Amino acid sequence: MTALVYVVIALGVVVLAAAMLWKPVRNYFARRGDRVVACPENNETVAVSLTASAAAFGSGGDLRLESCTRWPEKAGCGQECLREIEASPDGCLVRTRVRSWYQEKSCVYCGKPLGAVDWTERKPAVLDPAGRTHEWRDVKPEALPAVLATHKPVCWDCHVAETFRRVRPDLVIDNPGASGTVH
Repeated sequence: MTALVYVVIALGVVVLAAAMLWKPVRNYFARRGDRVVACPENNETVAVSLTASAAAFGSGGDLRLESCTRWPEKAGCGQECLREIEASPDGCLVRTRVRSWYQEKSCVYCGKPLGAVDWTERKPAVLDPAGRTHEWRDVKPEALPAVLATHKPVCWDCHVAETFRRVRPDLVIDNPGASGTVH
């Protein structure tokens, strides 16, 4: 009987802790990540990140910048760009914008629809105007609008194949029958 009481108490503590931490954890995950906004001073695209931990654990929900691509030169700014984030918290997130860009697109090489992006593995890439593929980790957030306007979508398989073709052309043998027609 005593063991059952301890289990019930322990379970109650876990449930209480989860209830107390739910909102701060949710706020933290909602506010983390790079965002792309227009700097009010010069109207140029900048990448910013919010102080997600302060927002989650005790600053009263006030938005503050943790970093900006115009810092340290403009670190004393009034942070007026926060109004754009407040107006569309998810709309300026880099991952949201990239995800929606891929939604209706197909790979330029194989034609496979890209649809929903899986950021954990087999991440899609982009093809630049010079014909070179790039992973998103190589794209600076502040360059996002230009990349979305000038680059084309590439699936993970084609990105790997094209990278191998570029890096090790001596090992590549093209299969003329791979397209389904025999020559």
